[in-house]
Amino acid sequence: MTAPHLMGNYAPVTEELTAYELPCTGRIPAELTGWYLRNGPNPHAAASAHWFLGDGMVHGVRIEGGRAVSYRNRWVRTTVFTNGDRGRDEDGNRDLAAGVANTHIIRHAGRTLALVESSYPYEMTCDLDTVGPYDFDGTLRTAMTAHPKTCPVTGELHFFGYDVVEPYLTYHRASAAGDLEISRPVEVPAATMHHDFNLTRAHVVFMDLPVLFDLESAKTGGRMPFRWNDGYQARLGVLRRDDPFGAIRWFPIDPCYVFHALNAYDEPGRIVVQVMRYPSMWRGDSHNFEEATLWRWTIDLTTGAVDERQLDDRIAEFPRIDDRLATLDARFGHATLASKTTGGLIRYDLHTGASTTHDFGPGRIPAEASFAPADETPGGPGYLMSYVYDAATDRSDLIILDATDLTAEPLATIGLPRRVPFGFHGNWLPDH
Repeated sequence: MTAPHLMGNYAPVTEELTAYELPCTGRIPAELTGWYLRNGPNPHAAASAHWFLGDGMVHGVRIEGGRAVSYRNRWVRTTVFTNGDRGRDEDGNRDLAAGVANTHIIRHAGRTLALVESSYPYEMTCDLDTVGPYDFDGTLRTAMTAHPKTCPVTGELHFFGYDVVEPYLTYHRASAAGDLEISRPVEVPAATMHHDFNLTRAHVVFMDLPVLFDLESAKTGGRMPFRWNDGYQARLGVLRRDDPFGAIRWFPIDPCYVFHALNAYDEPGRIVVQVMRYPSMWRGDSHNFEEATLWRWTIDLTTGAVDERQLDDRIAEFPRIDDRLATLDARFGHATLASKTTGGLIRYDLHTGASTTHDFGPGRIPAEASFAPADETPGGPGYLMSYVYDAATDRSDLIILDATDLTAEPLATIGLPRRVPFGFHGNWLPDH
């Protein structure tokens, strides 16, 4: 029996394509010039033991002057892809270049990096040729999260790496120029799965949650080697950015799991964190996922209490903001409604609690939507860009919406030469 993560639009595509002058309905905003890139698992052997474990494939659309100039999809040529390396060198030591690079793709210090949390990033060109593994000129000694945070003020890249042996968690900071300046261990009592974290103007906030490395699951294979643990205390760890080697203060919270954070920011004496929260994760089979909703944690730095509040009851994932407002009190956030038969995008007004939704219609399922600015004003007008799969045609489009009016029809629907399988994260990467 075929596994669900290899069926329908989860199934991998088997060829790399390049197509030019893509058909478009509507109007592509003339100010958009750059690449829309999105990463995801696409096992080269057309099979993988788990959705999270397939070889990375990046799908990209080039836009210039109101035209969809080209589409291309390329596997990331990792050592796993090219020669089957699975994480150990000749001496049996962990090989941090042996990853699948299937989760995210970002730009920092002029480099385009395909990311997965279990290994080094892989540098790529925007044309999606693989340059090779990137270890910050030999200074990075851990894996790198797929969810680094760029400070829009300093240009610094904040990230972490986690492992199943001590030190279980390490915090890193790279300069705007790409130099790794800080690496320090973060003491946690067990090997927990740290997928994302939070950054404010003054703080780094880690999420140490009750999904732990499970040796028996690792031995059996075919599943993610992590399991829910009722005995582990969920907590948030706060580190001051101006004292990066200082003490980390821990705040207990109710048991939960978070794959993705929306945003975080400082208030006088408090830190606000907005996340897509699961009540638990992987109590049993790691192929099964629970349902996430939008929550807010408010950390009181004086009393040590955390106010935990659900903001919406709709099931959603892949939260994004205008990244130029990361670390600040961004008013608007966006998320993808989770459904296997129909889909939409939500725009949250995080100040008033109101929201608007774009419904793509039956059988049309959007992926994560990235924000593309329309001008130089952080928090100003912009566009949401997402690959949308159409079950009726078994094809995908790149859809561009006006982020300020999700109730309107799409500004542009760009037809792609083939479907884009469900995947994870990406970005609009403008030329300037």
